[in-house]
Amino acid sequence: MTVKLLTYFFVGISFAVYIGIAIWSRAGSTSEFYVAGKGVHPIANGMATAADWMSAASFISMAGLIAFLGRDGSVYLMGWTGGYVLLALLLAPYLRKFGQFTVPDFIGSRYYSSAARIVAVICLIIVSFTYIAGQMRGVGIVFSRFLEVDINSGVLIGMVIVFIYAVLGGMKGITYTQVAQYCVLIFAYLVPAIFISIMMTGNPVPQFGFGDQLLESPVYLLEKLDGLMVQLGFDAYTSGSKSTIDVFCITAALMLGTAGLPHVIVRFFTVPSVSDARKSAGYALIFIAILYTTAPAVASFARLNLFETTHNVSYVEAPTWFKNWENIGLIAWMDKNNDGKIQYAKGNALQPTKPLYTDQRGINGERNLSNLAHPNNANEVYIDRDIMVLATPEIAKLPAWIIALVAAGALAAALSTAAGLLLVISTAVAHDLIKKTFARQISEKKELLYARISVLVAVIIAGLFGIYPPAFVAQVVAFAFGLAAATLFPAILMGIFSKTMNREGAVCGMLAGLILTLTYIIYFKFIHPELNSSEHWFLGISPEGIGFIGMMVNVVTSSIVSSMTPKPPEHIGAMIDDLRKP
Repeated sequence: MTVKLLTYFFVGISFAVYIGIAIWSRAGSTSEFYVAGKGVHPIANGMATAADWMSAASFISMAGLIAFLGRDGSVYLMGWTGGYVLLALLLAPYLRKFGQFTVPDFIGSRYYSSAARIVAVICLIIVSFTYIAGQMRGVGIVFSRFLEVDINSGVLIGMVIVFIYAVLGGMKGITYTQVAQYCVLIFAYLVPAIFISIMMTGNPVPQFGFGDQLLESPVYLLEKLDGLMVQLGFDAYTSGSKSTIDVFCITAALMLGTAGLPHVIVRFFTVPSVSDARKSAGYALIFIAILYTTAPAVASFARLNLFETTHNVSYVEAPTWFKNWENIGLIAWMDKNNDGKIQYAKGNALQPTKPLYTDQRGINGERNLSNLAHPNNANEVYIDRDIMVLATPEIAKLPAWIIALVAAGALAAALSTAAGLLLVISTAVAHDLIKKTFARQISEKKELLYARISVLVAVIIAGLFGIYPPAFVAQVVAFAFGLAAATLFPAILMGIFSKTMNREGAVCGMLAGLILTLTYIIYFKFIHPELNSSEHWFLGISPEGIGFIGMMVNVVTSSIVSSMTPKPPEHIGAMIDDLRKP
């Protein structure tokens, strides 16, 4: 069977399972729709949390970024895993004890204010839509390559599937769907990694193969990769080029943003008790670690195989996978020296960076570009970093069924997180804005209807973000984490551990963090992308790391405002004391 047919087979079966679970677990109440009736087993919740949290950024994009960034890519590993530990140990048990449905619900009650609730909802929606853009983009990439449809059409298909099981099952359906999706995505990630590790090093454990000697020579894999990259004019793979302050800020923003992500926090509301919340956090960490310890190996295998199979190879004789990804617009080649060969070097090949294709073909059969060749380097190739994990089985010439399996796994990763984010958005609108703020007398049935309508609207907006993404999947997700770090995390943390923080301080802090972080990202990514380099950044901090500065501004602003305004009422102090009790 061809890759296309096998992909249809695997994807079709997995979609049928997801929709079947949604129908089986159809939500009949707001409790089931928002928090799965608070009856999910800790192990199931751990798997669902892992699937929800890892997303397309972890499955598709993270290894691609590590492959191109080398040691600098470790910020994603450190930030995301460290943040999850912070969330699991510091915040989740307290929020579960609070016992409500949403993060804005906690903020609104803790800060005794509808204004605080509304600002929290606004922050949540901005964070979630930024995050979901990466997921829908990942869905489009998978569909376009393996099912041979346009990227935008792939996004639309993903929208329909997510809408079906998010609307039908709510959190109850999404939770058990994500258990199935975790099984699919982790199997799909590990199988090619194990195969490639055996082929390159003889070691069946990718985590060990990553640091092992190559079969073809008595040279260690990383040693050969370092030498090859230096030879081609790149920095050594194991060396870093980012400044220490930027590495720190990105790691901190990802870590604190993880601890403030509403779609992950709500997971701990779905289990029966606080002790179950702690258990599910531990299980989730184990399930997450399986993929995160494998990602550096996958990245190294992919980068080495990429160079060895395509560098200095005639385009006419280039592997089929190279031309397949070129045909859908995620690889581009411009023959700068007119020798007909594919050649890599440090720097961007094109001006502007992303390829702009014409309708013609070049003399070697390549897709012609309207871009200008970048004059300052010899690099001839543009490769979208989001394709590296998906292309790795093809680069390594693995069997067709493994290639199709990876496609199904990538869709599972993207759709699982997209569904969780959509539900968080709909819950914030239906529960926190309508039920708790503007229409407190509405029935549960009407609230459930509003929640489902909110999912529909959110799906449409998410699809538009997926069609017009601002960056690579993992970078888009990094912006979302930075926004969460600058807005929701300080409000939650100080809401639990500070009795003096009042509503005025919380509102001003969230707004200050949001405005600073969002303005900085928009300025460098949309208004003046040509200035998006370290010499123009504030203190050398990239848009991916500015969330940490936004968090500090939030804390300082909220503390100053709280000291100048009335203290919280006595019942808030009593609520905090009760919340802190084990």
